[in-house]
Amino acid sequence: MAGTSPPGEHPSVTLFRQYLRIRTVQPEPDYGAAVAFLVEQGRQLGLGCQKVEVAPGRVVTVLTWPGTNPKLSSILLNSHTDVVPVFKEHWSHDPFGAFKDAGGYIYARGTQDMKCVSIQYLEAVRRLKAEGHRFPRTIHMTFVPDEEIGGHTGMELFVQRPEFQALRTGFALDEGLANPTDAFTVFYSERSPWWVRVTSTGKPGHGSRFIEDTAAEKLHKVLSLVMAFREKERQRLQSNPSLTLGAVTSVNLTKLEGGVAYNVVPATMSASFDFRVAPDVDLKAFEEQLQGWCREAGEGVTLEFAQKWTEPRVTQTDDSDPWWAAFSGVCKDMNLTLEPQIFPAATDSRYIRAVGVPALGFSPMNRTPVLLHDHDERLHEAVFLRGIDIYARLLPALASVPALPTDH
Repeated sequence: MAGTSPPGEHPSVTLFRQYLRIRTVQPEPDYGAAVAFLVEQGRQLGLGCQKVEVAPGRVVTVLTWPGTNPKLSSILLNSHTDVVPVFKEHWSHDPFGAFKDAGGYIYARGTQDMKCVSIQYLEAVRRLKAEGHRFPRTIHMTFVPDEEIGGHTGMELFVQRPEFQALRTGFALDEGLANPTDAFTVFYSERSPWWVRVTSTGKPGHGSRFIEDTAAEKLHKVLSLVMAFREKERQRLQSNPSLTLGAVTSVNLTKLEGGVAYNVVPATMSASFDFRVAPDVDLKAFEEQLQGWCREAGEGVTLEFAQKWTEPRVTQTDDSDPWWAAFSGVCKDMNLTLEPQIFPAATDSRYIRAVGVPALGFSPMNRTPVLLHDHDERLHEAVFLRGIDIYARLLPALASVPALPTDH
């Protein structure tokens, strides 16, 4: 392990803080430093190492602990190396300083999303190897770039490559969210991001007249219909305590564009929406509904997609599924309460599931406020260390799942 720990600090915490100080912040992440750090960890642990450049300057680092039975499919532990931007003036401490306060909280961008999980994987493997364990299934750790900007030059490309196919993944773990209660959240599916731009054209003219059929009037009709739908879904969520955010479709108006001057009625206006579509929605029917709203608004109203995910997948969460049985069985043994949910936003799990690999989103942080992308993102060192204990129990169970019909 590089460097020495401060007096009384657990070496895993020291390593975590080292990784947090690498400035992998969008839009210009220092991926070179992150890859070098990860490769060095792999070397120290005696793991196989592969660097796969999926796009110029975008490298997926794969660290591999071979299993004893190469015929079995492997376990994939995925995490992303990039973090979102910071507004430094809103932070109590340097967001890349990995400051630890007297109470044990570590402040840094990436503490929750998701550098904690990367180090927890590594440290769980370190512990299991030091104890002399071997497991039937191979364990691969993948560290991918660009998740925070959609994964389009990261996991989305990687899953299409022969290097990914060669991993022969049977089951994957990826990121989840903190849970402020005693429970741990686990995500078995995701909503589909649909980014929609509606453009309305109409008659232009002087701002002093009652012009018929303006772009603004027609766009207003679309806005009203979208906002009515939004309110209906919001009410559905609020009125049913058994629903979580991921189980309904949300939409927000995120951009309005058009116009040249106060006294000129514009010929074109547009509105951009961020829809997150629940996995049980019929996507064809939903798109038809959007098109219908445009038609209802009048002539010359069209929509285009900036992003449209159409491969929602649901990972099994009943005990008849061997992966879920192994995962939830460990949690039961450790007295961890699980709350299975649909992830409200998007992670790289969607690309993994779309190629037929079951995946669970799980970041073992309970009694922790959800601070990803927030100012003063932080994680308590005790919660971080407990996560290593959890993975050190999960990995043996998952890597020892007996041969399945899909293993060939």
